[in-house]
Amino acid sequence: MPADQYTRQDPRNQYPRPGEQEGREQPHPGTGSRMGPEPDHGEKTYRGSDRLADTKAVITGGDSGIGRAVAIAFAREGADVLLSYLEEEQEDAERTAELVREAGRQAVLVPGDLRSEEMCQQVVKRAEEEFGRIDVLVSNAAYQMAQDEGLLGISSDQFDRVLKTNVYAMFWLCKAAVPLMRPGAAIITTSSIQAFQPSPELTDYAATKAAIVNFTKALSADLVDKGIRVNSVAPGPVWTPLIPATMPAEKVDDFGAQTPMGRAAQPAELAPVYVFFASQESSYVTGEVLGVTGGQLLT
Repeated sequence: MPADQYTRQDPRNQYPRPGEQEGREQPHPGTGSRMGPEPDHGEKTYRGSDRLADTKAVITGGDSGIGRAVAIAFAREGADVLLSYLEEEQEDAERTAELVREAGRQAVLVPGDLRSEEMCQQVVKRAEEEFGRIDVLVSNAAYQMAQDEGLLGISSDQFDRVLKTNVYAMFWLCKAAVPLMRPGAAIITTSSIQAFQPSPELTDYAATKAAIVNFTKALSADLVDKGIRVNSVAPGPVWTPLIPATMPAEKVDDFGAQTPMGRAAQPAELAPVYVFFASQESSYVTGEVLGVTGGQLLT
């Protein structure tokens, strides 16, 4: 094949690095449209093949970042999608819903803060009303706030927010959703490289991600007799609105540079892993944690 027709790409430079661009700092929760460069969610590249035909999925944190990429991929694979997100993220959520509908699938928007059990129950109840069942639950919503002082910089309020968003919500959602799940259903959690290689400035966040790994493994054993699989995706650094909204600009500039590939992932690079865990292609896989880390090892 002539060199100019070679379609494979060097993964080290497949995407531009953040660098000193606009949108390096934003108020939480941040928005993808203000980021430079704007994240790739697979809008122009993801092509489905009916691997999730007639699937009913719930995705938390579905407005932007990994959640948006997963929603796009699921829809193009044939799934109807309920998106859970914070009210401040309405604009991003509506854009994600538009992309889902362009794929010919139903999009349901449920704004609200998952730090309350009642809100988590409302998300599941809405899914029951709209879909009648839940085939795939993607527990993806998360909160972090880097602290240069490490432990001493973490307030009790921050610690409570991180635990409630990352761990309590996952527990409440799973507990509410399981009764609506039939054999063949799947739960997918989002853990992190931080569960295995914690950064001091993210001590509280890293602890929650380790808890998610442990919860995933325990829940997989609990639900295997119901025919429900439970797995986790462990991202490394990913270019999402959470980064400029929770990290100082000087750290955003070289975000992801510590990985062997020398860059952060784009959300579009995570979505196929969620599709794999959601589809029957992974029917013999449960209790696993799959790293998407740019070469960083989950050790």
